[in-house]
Amino acid sequence: MKGILARGLSLAAAPTFALMAAVSAAADGGAQSMTCSMHNSALSGMVSMYALMSAFHFQPWLKVMGRRRSEARAA
Repeated sequence: MKGILARGLSLAAAPTFALMAAVSAAADGGAQSMTCSMHNSALSGMVSMYALMSAFHFQPWLKVMGRRRSEARAA
């Protein structure tokens, strides 16, 4: 049960962060929010933070896609 929950959470992370990035972008009117940053760089703001978090948490999806591709080749 513990493994199933951990796998489900790992698969839920990337889409959740992507959704949060989209909601943050819509709420800011596309502009980056400066409330969470100390610098005025391209990677500042909540939208960029959520987009990067989504990218970093995409690995479980790559494993699932790779597994399905290898199963399709074997069949």
